[in-house]
Amino acid sequence: MIKFILIVNKLGQTRLAQYYTTGLSINKRVALENEITRRCLSRKDKECSFLEFRDLKVIYRRYASLFFLVGVDEEENELGILEFIHCLVETLDKYFENVCELDLMFNIDKAYMILDEMALNGNIIETNKKNIIAPLHIIDQVSKKLK
Repeated sequence: MIKFILIVNKLGQTRLAQYYTTGLSINKRVALENEITRRCLSRKDKECSFLEFRDLKVIYRRYASLFFLVGVDEEENELGILEFIHCLVETLDKYFENVCELDLMFNIDKAYMILDEMALNGNIIETNKKNIIAPLHIIDQVSKKLK
């Protein structure tokens, strides 16, 4: 089960954070993000993309200037989560047409919608890019008509 998904830049600034666990205060979340981000960003490119942190496995991958970090249970399949990260990046790329950090900053609501279409309560529910993006295109069409 997925515990959290983070997207951070090369400086360690969190651009998107989604938690699927309860009981973590905001201060604990910030401390967790800082520690995990510091550990992932300090690793070399040739090192493995998996690390163990407390009772979690953290799987991460770097795309351009963004790091995608996913914290999961110890039973979760690491390669499956890497595929999920890749699918998330491809979906963001398809919607934003070559996604960058600014796209996430100025359209954070749409980034969360994409993430919510892909994962629910820590479980992956959809990986088909067309099905994920379809509700966003409908919202875009309605908002254009209202303007």
